Amino acid sequence: MTRIDLHAHVTPPEYLEGLRLPDGSLPPLPPATVEGLTATMERHGIDAAVISPGPPGVFFGDQGRADDLARTVNEVLAGIARDAPARFAALATLPLPDVGAALAELAHALDVLGMDGVWLPSHVAGTYLGDPAWDTLFDELHRRKAYVFVHPALPPYAPPAPHPVWLYEFPFETTRAIASLIYSGTFERCPDIKMQFAHLGGTAPFLAHRLASLADREAGLATAAPAGALEYLRRQYYDTGLSNHELAVKTTLDVTGLDHVVFGTDYPYAALPPEGRDPAPELAFLGTGRAQVDAGNAARLVPRLVAALQSNDQEATR
Repeated sequence: MTRIDLHAHVTPPEYLEGLRLPDGSLPPLPPATVEGLTATMERHGIDAAVISPGPPGVFFGDQGRADDLARTVNEVLAGIARDAPARFAALATLPLPDVGAALAELAHALDVLGMDGVWLPSHVAGTYLGDPAWDTLFDELHRRKAYVFVHPALPPYAPPAPHPVWLYEFPFETTRAIASLIYSGTFERCPDIKMQFAHLGGTAPFLAHRLASLADREAGLATAAPAGALEYLRRQYYDTGLSNHELAVKTTLDVTGLDHVVFGTDYPYAALPPEGRDPAPELAFLGTGRAQVDAGNAARLVPRLVAALQSNDQEATR
C-alpha cells in the first residue's frame, strides 16, 4: 500500500537560527530533521511526505527579517525536495503581512525553486486568512490554481486557561480561518485554490451547521458566501494529522467526501503507535477507501510528487 504524508514538518538549522530570540534562546520546538522524518517514514511504511516548517512562521514584527527568513527556509526545503523528488514535496513560506513581499516570494518559490505549493498560518500578526488586505495574494493563488496548506498559528491573544495552546486553541484557530474564508467571500471568489486544512479542519466539521446558521441569523453577513457554508466546507481538503481516529474522520466524512480527506502525521508532533508498521490503525474502518486517503487523493494536491513516486515504483519493478 502506498502512503503519502501530507502534513509533516522540517525545521532546518538555518530556519531555527533565524528564530533565535534577543536573549539568545530559541523557541521550544521539538527536533524536526529530515533524518528523523525519514526514519519515521521507514518505521511506519510511509513512502513520501509533504514538508513545511510550520509555526511560528517568519514574522515577528520585522518585515525585513521575515523576507530573509522566508527566502532561507524556502531554499533549504526546495533543495530537500530537489535531492529526493520521489520522497519529498516542499511547501513555500510567504513573508506576510506584506502582500507585495509575499507575492514576490511566491513567484520565486514556485517559478524559480520549483516548490509544490505554499503553507499559510491561520493568521499573521492578528490578520486572518480571508481579510481583504490579502485579497491580491489569494487572487494570485487562484490564478495559479495553487495548492495551499493551512496550519494553525499561535493565537494573537493570551490564552484564557492554563493549558497548552495545541490542546484546543490550535483547532479553534483553524476554525476561525475557515469561517473568515467563507464569509469574506474568498472561497467563492477563488475556487481554483486547492486548500488543505490541518487536523481535519480543527473544529469546523463538528461546527459545520453552526457555521452555516449565520446565513439564517445574519443574512447580510453571508451575502459573500452564496453557495452556503456547508458547500464551501465540502470543497476543501482535510488532513488526518493528529486526528487519525475513526470518530474524527467519520465526522469529517459527514461534511465532505472520501476524496477530500488526506493522510497526515504532523511529524514531529505525531502520536504514532509504538507497535506495528501501520501509523494509523484506526483508519482500517475505511476499508477499500483507505487507499484514497493514504495516497490516491494526494494526486490532486501534489501531482509532481505522485508522478515521481509512481515512476520510481515502475523502475523498481522492471
